[in-house]
Amino acid sequence: MTEMAHGSVGAGHADPILPRWWRTMDKWSLTAIFLLLGIGLLLGLAASPPLAQRNGFPDFHYVERQAVFGMMAMAAMVFVTLLDPATVRRLAVIGFTISFIALLGLPFMGTDFGKGAVRWYSLGFGSIQPSEFLKPGFIVLAGWMIAAATEVAGPPGRAWSFSLACVIVFLLALQPDFGQACLILFAWGVMYFVGGASFAVLGVVAGLVVAGGAAAYNLSEHFARRIDGFLSADVDPRTQLGYAANAIQEGGFFGVGVGEGTVKWSLPDAHTDFIVAVAAEAYGLLLVLVIIALYAVIVLRSLARLMRERDPFLRIAGTGLACTFGVQAMVNMSVAVRLLPAKGMTLPFVSYGGSSVLATGIMMGMLLAFTRSRPQGALADHLIRGARR
Repeated sequence: MTEMAHGSVGAGHADPILPRWWRTMDKWSLTAIFLLLGIGLLLGLAASPPLAQRNGFPDFHYVERQAVFGMMAMAAMVFVTLLDPATVRRLAVIGFTISFIALLGLPFMGTDFGKGAVRWYSLGFGSIQPSEFLKPGFIVLAGWMIAAATEVAGPPGRAWSFSLACVIVFLLALQPDFGQACLILFAWGVMYFVGGASFAVLGVVAGLVVAGGAAAYNLSEHFARRIDGFLSADVDPRTQLGYAANAIQEGGFFGVGVGEGTVKWSLPDAHTDFIVAVAAEAYGLLLVLVIIALYAVIVLRSLARLMRERDPFLRIAGTGLACTFGVQAMVNMSVAVRLLPAKGMTLPFVSYGGSSVLATGIMMGMLLAFTRSRPQGALADHLIRGARR
Protein backbone atom coordinates (compact mmCIF):
# COMPACT_ATOMS: atom_id res chain seq x y z
CA MET A 1 0.00 0.00 0.00
CA THR A 2 2.87 2.38 0.76
CA GLU A 3 4.30 1.94 -2.73
CA MET A 4 0.88 2.44 -4.30
CA ALA A 5 0.36 5.72 -2.45
CA HIS A 6 3.84 7.20 -2.46
CA GLY A 7 5.89 5.28 -4.95
CA SER A 8 8.81 3.00 -4.25
CA VAL A 9 10.82 3.84 -1.15
CA GLY A 10 14.37 4.89 -1.93
CA ALA A 11 17.51 3.87 -0.08
CA GLY A 12 17.75 7.39 1.31
CA HIS A 13 15.33 6.43 4.09
CA ALA A 14 18.21 4.65 5.82
CA ASP A 15 19.97 8.00 6.26
CA PRO A 16 19.97 9.78 9.63
CA ILE A 17 16.82 11.82 10.15
CA LEU A 18 18.39 15.29 10.26
CA PRO A 19 20.41 15.00 7.01
CA ARG A 20 17.34 13.54 5.28
CA TRP A 21 15.19 16.36 6.72
CA TRP A 22 17.57 19.01 5.43
CA ARG A 23 17.84 17.39 1.99
CA THR A 24 14.06 17.18 1.52
CA MET A 25 13.20 20.59 2.98
CA ASP A 26 12.26 23.67 0.93
CA LYS A 27 15.27 25.71 2.00
CA TRP A 28 14.14 28.91 0.24
CA SER A 29 10.88 29.00 2.18
CA LEU A 30 12.62 28.12 5.42
CA THR A 31 15.12 30.95 4.91
CA ALA A 32 12.32 33.41 4.08
CA ILE A 33 10.51 32.50 7.31
CA PHE A 34 13.61 33.16 9.43
CA LEU A 35 14.17 36.46 7.62
CA LEU A 36 10.59 37.56 8.30
CA LEU A 37 11.01 36.76 11.98
CA GLY A 38 14.25 38.74 12.04
CA ILE A 39 12.57 41.71 10.36
CA GLY A 40 9.79 41.49 12.94
CA LEU A 41 12.34 41.77 15.77
CA LEU A 42 14.05 44.68 13.99
CA LEU A 43 10.77 46.56 13.63
CA GLY A 44 9.85 45.69 17.21
CA LEU A 45 12.96 47.58 18.37
CA ALA A 46 11.51 50.67 16.69
CA ALA A 47 7.79 50.23 17.38
CA SER A 48 7.45 48.80 20.87
CA PRO A 49 9.46 51.12 23.24
CA PRO A 50 6.71 53.82 23.29
CA LEU A 51 4.12 51.19 24.24
CA ALA A 52 6.43 49.77 26.92
CA GLN A 53 6.93 53.22 28.40
CA ARG A 54 3.18 53.89 28.48
CA ASN A 55 2.62 50.60 30.31
CA GLY A 56 5.49 51.11 32.75
CA PHE A 57 7.82 48.42 31.35
CA PRO A 58 11.48 48.60 30.30
CA ASP A 59 11.93 49.93 26.76
CA PHE A 60 12.61 46.53 25.18
CA HIS A 61 10.09 44.53 27.21
CA TYR A 62 7.94 43.62 24.18
CA VAL A 63 10.94 42.95 21.95
CA GLU A 64 12.30 40.46 24.47
CA ARG A 65 8.92 38.76 24.71
CA GLN A 66 8.69 38.64 20.92
CA ALA A 67 12.12 37.02 20.74
CA VAL A 68 10.98 34.33 23.20
CA PHE A 69 7.77 33.77 21.23
CA GLY A 70 9.81 33.61 18.02
CA MET A 71 12.18 30.97 19.38
CA MET A 72 9.22 28.90 20.60
CA ALA A 73 7.54 29.26 17.20
CA MET A 74 10.67 28.17 15.33
CA ALA A 75 11.13 25.19 17.64
CA ALA A 76 7.50 24.17 17.09
CA MET A 77 7.85 24.67 13.33
CA VAL A 78 10.97 22.52 13.04
CA PHE A 79 9.43 19.81 15.22
CA VAL A 80 6.31 19.63 13.01
CA THR A 81 8.39 19.50 9.82
CA LEU A 82 10.10 16.35 11.13
CA LEU A 83 6.77 14.49 11.26
CA ASP A 84 5.18 12.48 8.48
CA PRO A 85 1.92 13.82 6.98
CA ALA A 86 -0.29 11.28 8.76
CA THR A 87 1.09 12.31 12.16
CA VAL A 88 0.71 16.00 11.29
CA ARG A 89 -2.92 15.32 10.40
CA ARG A 90 -3.58 13.57 13.71
CA LEU A 91 -1.99 16.40 15.71
CA ALA A 92 -3.97 18.94 13.68
CA VAL A 93 -7.25 17.21 14.55
CA ILE A 94 -6.31 17.16 18.25
CA GLY A 95 -5.26 20.81 18.15
CA PHE A 96 -8.44 21.79 16.33
CA THR A 97 -10.62 20.00 18.90
CA ILE A 98 -8.92 21.76 21.82
CA SER A 99 -9.08 25.16 20.08
CA PHE A 100 -12.73 24.67 19.14
CA ILE A 101 -13.67 23.90 22.75
CA ALA A 102 -11.73 27.00 23.84
CA LEU A 103 -13.59 29.07 21.23
CA LEU A 104 -16.92 27.86 22.63
CA GLY A 105 -15.90 29.03 26.10
CA LEU A 106 -14.89 32.57 25.10
CA PRO A 107 -18.33 34.18 25.68
CA PHE A 108 -18.25 32.92 29.28
CA MET A 109 -14.58 33.15 30.31
CA GLY A 110 -12.93 35.35 27.68
CA THR A 111 -11.88 38.98 27.83
CA ASP A 112 -11.66 41.85 25.35
CA PHE A 113 -8.81 43.84 27.00
CA GLY A 114 -10.83 46.98 26.28
CA LYS A 115 -10.81 46.44 22.50
CA GLY A 116 -14.51 45.65 22.10
CA ALA A 117 -14.05 42.05 20.93
CA VAL A 118 -13.92 39.03 23.25
CA ARG A 119 -11.10 37.08 21.58
CA TRP A 120 -8.67 36.20 24.37
CA TYR A 121 -8.24 34.22 27.55
CA SER A 122 -6.29 36.13 30.18
CA LEU A 123 -3.66 33.92 31.81
CA GLY A 124 -2.30 36.53 34.22
CA PHE A 125 1.23 36.47 32.77
CA GLY A 126 -0.14 36.81 29.24
CA SER A 127 -3.07 35.91 27.03
CA ILE A 128 -4.03 33.37 24.37
CA GLN A 129 -6.26 33.76 21.31
CA PRO A 130 -7.89 30.41 20.42
CA SER A 131 -8.86 31.41 16.87
CA GLU A 132 -5.18 31.69 15.89
CA PHE A 133 -4.57 28.03 16.77
CA LEU A 134 -7.95 26.94 15.40
CA LYS A 135 -7.05 28.15 11.91
CA PRO A 136 -4.28 25.68 10.95
CA GLY A 137 -6.15 22.80 12.59
CA PHE A 138 -9.31 23.60 10.66
CA ILE A 139 -7.46 23.87 7.34
CA VAL A 140 -5.84 20.45 7.72
CA LEU A 141 -9.07 18.84 8.97
CA ALA A 142 -11.17 20.38 6.20
CA GLY A 143 -8.54 19.41 3.62
CA TRP A 144 -8.75 15.83 4.85
CA MET A 145 -12.55 15.85 4.55
CA ILE A 146 -12.50 17.32 1.04
CA ALA A 147 -9.79 14.88 -0.08
CA ALA A 148 -11.81 11.95 1.29
CA ALA A 149 -14.79 13.11 -0.78
CA THR A 150 -12.74 12.65 -3.97
CA GLU A 151 -12.40 8.92 -3.34
CA VAL A 152 -14.80 6.37 -4.79
CA ALA A 153 -17.69 5.90 -2.35
CA GLY A 154 -16.04 8.44 -0.08
CA PRO A 155 -17.89 10.37 2.63
CA PRO A 156 -19.63 13.72 1.94
CA GLY A 157 -16.53 15.57 3.07
CA ARG A 158 -17.32 18.78 1.21
CA ALA A 159 -20.64 19.18 3.00
CA TRP A 160 -19.10 18.28 6.36
CA SER A 161 -16.25 20.75 5.95
CA PHE A 162 -18.58 23.54 4.84
CA SER A 163 -20.91 22.95 7.78
CA LEU A 164 -17.93 23.06 10.13
CA ALA A 165 -16.72 26.30 8.53
CA CYS A 166 -20.16 27.88 8.98
CA VAL A 167 -20.22 26.97 12.68
CA ILE A 168 -16.75 28.47 13.19
CA VAL A 169 -17.68 31.64 11.29
CA PHE A 170 -20.77 32.03 13.48
CA LEU A 171 -18.70 31.69 16.66
CA LEU A 172 -16.12 34.18 15.39
CA ALA A 173 -18.82 36.66 14.42
CA LEU A 174 -20.12 36.58 17.99
CA GLN A 175 -16.78 37.91 19.34
CA PRO A 176 -16.84 39.80 16.86
CA ASP A 177 -13.81 38.79 14.77
CA PHE A 178 -14.85 39.21 11.15
CA GLY A 179 -11.26 39.15 9.90
CA GLN A 180 -10.61 35.59 11.12
CA ALA A 181 -14.09 34.58 9.95
CA CYS A 182 -13.24 35.76 6.43
CA LEU A 183 -9.95 33.84 6.53
CA ILE A 184 -11.76 30.63 7.52
CA LEU A 185 -14.21 31.01 4.63
CA PHE A 186 -11.39 31.88 2.23
CA ALA A 187 -9.37 28.82 3.28
CA TRP A 188 -12.38 26.55 2.78
CA GLY A 189 -13.14 28.10 -0.62
CA VAL A 190 -9.58 27.63 -1.87
CA MET A 191 -9.48 24.00 -0.76
CA TYR A 192 -12.92 23.31 -2.19
CA PHE A 193 -11.81 24.79 -5.51
CA VAL A 194 -8.61 22.70 -5.59
CA GLY A 195 -10.57 19.59 -4.60
CA GLY A 196 -12.89 19.87 -7.61
CA ALA A 197 -15.26 22.77 -7.10
CA SER A 198 -18.75 23.18 -8.39
CA PHE A 199 -19.08 26.78 -9.54
CA ALA A 200 -22.73 26.73 -8.57
CA VAL A 201 -21.80 25.97 -4.96
CA LEU A 202 -19.10 28.64 -5.00
CA GLY A 203 -21.70 31.11 -6.28
CA VAL A 204 -24.05 30.19 -3.45
CA VAL A 205 -21.24 30.61 -0.92
CA ALA A 206 -20.35 34.02 -2.39
CA GLY A 207 -23.98 35.05 -2.08
CA LEU A 208 -24.07 33.92 1.54
CA VAL A 209 -20.93 35.94 2.26
CA VAL A 210 -22.50 39.08 0.79
CA ALA A 211 -25.71 38.50 2.74
CA GLY A 212 -23.71 37.87 5.91
CA GLY A 213 -21.75 41.08 5.38
CA ALA A 214 -24.96 43.07 4.96
CA ALA A 215 -26.42 41.54 8.11
CA ALA A 216 -23.23 42.27 10.07
CA TYR A 217 -23.29 45.88 8.90
CA ASN A 218 -26.86 46.31 10.13
CA LEU A 219 -26.49 44.38 13.39
CA SER A 220 -22.93 45.15 14.53
CA GLU A 221 -21.98 48.73 15.41
CA HIS A 222 -18.32 47.62 15.55
CA PHE A 223 -18.45 46.29 11.98
CA ALA A 224 -20.48 49.24 10.63
CA ARG A 225 -18.08 51.79 12.13
CA ARG A 226 -15.10 50.21 10.38
CA ILE A 227 -16.90 49.99 7.03
CA ASP A 228 -18.10 53.61 7.27
CA GLY A 229 -14.57 54.77 8.12
CA PHE A 230 -13.20 52.87 5.12
CA LEU A 231 -15.80 54.25 2.70
CA SER A 232 -15.48 57.83 3.93
CA ALA A 233 -13.93 60.17 1.35
CA ASP A 234 -11.82 61.87 4.02
CA VAL A 235 -9.50 60.15 6.47
CA ASP A 236 -9.36 61.66 9.94
CA PRO A 237 -5.62 62.29 10.51
CA ARG A 238 -6.11 61.48 14.21
CA THR A 239 -7.23 57.90 13.54
CA GLN A 240 -4.97 54.89 13.14
CA LEU A 241 -5.55 54.85 9.39
CA GLY A 242 -4.68 58.55 9.23
CA TYR A 243 -1.45 58.11 11.18
CA ALA A 244 -0.49 55.06 9.10
CA ALA A 245 -1.15 56.80 5.78
CA ASN A 246 0.93 59.81 6.82
CA ALA A 247 3.80 57.58 7.99
CA ILE A 248 3.91 55.70 4.69
CA GLN A 249 3.97 58.98 2.75
CA GLU A 250 6.75 60.39 4.94
CA GLY A 251 8.91 57.31 4.52
CA GLY A 252 9.32 57.59 0.77
CA PHE A 253 11.63 55.08 -0.89
CA PHE A 254 14.46 54.88 1.64
CA GLY A 255 12.70 55.98 4.87
CA VAL A 256 13.44 58.74 7.37
CA GLY A 257 16.10 56.70 9.15
CA VAL A 258 16.42 54.24 12.02
CA GLY A 259 14.83 55.63 15.20
CA GLU A 260 13.65 58.81 13.47
CA GLY A 261 10.02 57.87 12.79
CA THR A 262 7.17 59.35 14.82
CA VAL A 263 4.25 57.05 13.98
CA LYS A 264 5.21 54.64 16.77
CA TRP A 265 4.32 57.36 19.30
CA SER A 266 0.88 57.97 17.77
CA LEU A 267 -0.37 54.49 16.85
CA PRO A 268 -1.51 52.29 19.75
CA ASP A 269 -1.26 49.24 17.45
CA ALA A 270 2.00 50.22 15.75
CA HIS A 271 3.64 47.00 16.94
CA THR A 272 0.81 44.72 15.75
CA ASP A 273 -1.81 45.60 13.12
CA PHE A 274 0.11 48.58 11.65
CA ILE A 275 3.68 47.34 11.87
CA VAL A 276 4.09 47.85 8.12
CA ALA A 277 3.55 51.60 8.64
CA VAL A 278 6.54 51.61 11.00
CA ALA A 279 8.57 49.73 8.38
CA ALA A 280 7.57 52.16 5.62
CA GLU A 281 8.33 55.28 7.67
CA ALA A 282 11.67 54.18 9.13
CA TYR A 283 13.07 52.10 6.26
CA GLY A 284 10.96 53.19 3.30
CA LEU A 285 9.35 51.36 0.41
CA LEU A 286 12.53 49.32 -0.03
CA LEU A 287 11.96 47.27 3.14
CA VAL A 288 8.25 46.89 2.40
CA LEU A 289 9.09 45.42 -1.00
CA VAL A 290 11.54 43.02 0.65
CA ILE A 291 8.80 41.89 3.06
CA ILE A 292 6.34 41.37 0.19
CA ALA A 293 8.98 39.40 -1.75
CA LEU A 294 9.60 37.10 1.22
CA TYR A 295 5.89 36.28 1.54
CA ALA A 296 5.72 35.70 -2.22
CA VAL A 297 8.68 33.28 -2.06
CA ILE A 298 6.99 31.18 0.62
CA VAL A 299 3.58 31.05 -1.08
CA LEU A 300 4.73 30.56 -4.68
CA ARG A 301 7.39 27.96 -3.89
CA SER A 302 4.96 26.03 -1.71
CA LEU A 303 2.30 26.01 -4.43
CA ALA A 304 4.87 24.95 -7.03
CA ARG A 305 5.96 21.99 -4.90
CA LEU A 306 2.35 21.04 -4.11
CA MET A 307 1.53 20.92 -7.82
CA ARG A 308 3.89 17.94 -8.10
CA GLU A 309 2.30 16.12 -5.15
CA ARG A 310 0.24 12.99 -5.92
CA ASP A 311 -1.58 12.75 -2.59
CA PRO A 312 -4.82 14.79 -2.88
CA PHE A 313 -4.88 15.47 0.86
CA LEU A 314 -1.43 17.07 0.77
CA ARG A 315 -2.31 19.12 -2.31
CA ILE A 316 -5.60 20.40 -0.87
CA ALA A 317 -4.52 21.04 2.71
CA GLY A 318 -1.14 22.44 1.67
CA THR A 319 -2.77 24.86 -0.76
CA GLY A 320 -5.13 26.00 1.97
CA LEU A 321 -2.24 26.64 4.37
CA ALA A 322 -0.10 28.49 1.80
CA CYS A 323 -2.90 30.68 0.45
CA THR A 324 -4.25 31.57 3.89
CA PHE A 325 -0.75 32.58 5.02
CA GLY A 326 -0.30 34.79 1.96
CA VAL A 327 -3.78 36.34 2.11
CA GLN A 328 -3.41 37.22 5.79
CA ALA A 329 -0.21 39.11 4.97
CA MET A 330 -1.88 40.81 2.02
CA VAL A 331 -4.88 41.88 4.11
CA ASN A 332 -2.72 43.34 6.87
CA MET A 333 -0.68 45.43 4.43
CA SER A 334 -3.77 46.44 2.46
CA VAL A 335 -5.38 47.82 5.63
CA ALA A 336 -2.31 49.97 6.29
CA VAL A 337 -2.63 51.63 2.85
CA ARG A 338 -6.46 51.78 3.07
CA LEU A 339 -7.20 49.27 0.36
CA LEU A 340 -9.31 47.31 2.85
CA PRO A 341 -11.19 48.26 6.04
CA ALA A 342 -9.45 47.69 9.36
CA LYS A 343 -9.73 44.04 10.47
CA GLY A 344 -7.41 43.64 13.47
CA MET A 345 -5.26 41.09 11.62
CA THR A 346 -1.57 40.62 12.32
CA LEU A 347 1.26 40.46 9.79
CA PRO A 348 2.55 36.86 10.08
CA PHE A 349 5.91 36.56 11.90
CA VAL A 350 6.39 40.35 11.82
CA SER A 351 3.67 41.71 14.11
CA TYR A 352 3.99 41.36 17.87
CA GLY A 353 1.80 38.70 19.47
CA GLY A 354 2.45 35.40 21.18
CA SER A 355 -0.61 33.54 19.88
CA SER A 356 -0.10 34.82 16.35
CA VAL A 357 3.61 33.95 16.16
CA LEU A 358 3.23 30.53 17.77
CA ALA A 359 0.20 29.55 15.66
CA THR A 360 1.89 30.77 12.47
CA GLY A 361 4.99 28.75 13.34
CA ILE A 362 2.83 25.63 13.67
CA MET A 363 1.04 26.46 10.40
CA MET A 364 4.32 26.86 8.53
CA GLY A 365 5.62 23.64 10.09
CA MET A 366 2.60 21.83 8.64
CA LEU A 367 3.13 23.46 5.24
CA LEU A 368 6.84 22.61 5.15
CA ALA A 369 6.06 19.04 6.23
CA PHE A 370 3.56 18.71 3.37
CA THR A 371 5.96 20.17 0.78
CA ARG A 372 9.00 18.07 1.67
CA SER A 373 10.43 16.14 -1.28
CA ARG A 374 9.29 12.52 -1.33
CA PRO A 375 10.45 9.54 -3.47
CA GLN A 376 7.21 9.42 -5.42
CA GLY A 377 7.93 11.03 -8.79
CA ALA A 378 6.20 14.08 -10.18
CA LEU A 379 2.42 14.12 -10.53
CA ALA A 380 2.71 14.85 -14.26
CA ASP A 381 4.95 11.81 -14.78
CA HIS A 382 2.48 9.64 -12.89
CA LEU A 383 -0.40 10.84 -15.10
CA ILE A 384 1.59 10.26 -18.29
CA ARG A 385 2.45 6.71 -17.23
CA GLY A 386 -1.20 6.06 -16.44
CA ALA A 387 -2.27 7.31 -19.86
CA ARG A 388 0.24 5.08 -21.62
CA ARG A 389 -1.20 2.03 -19.91
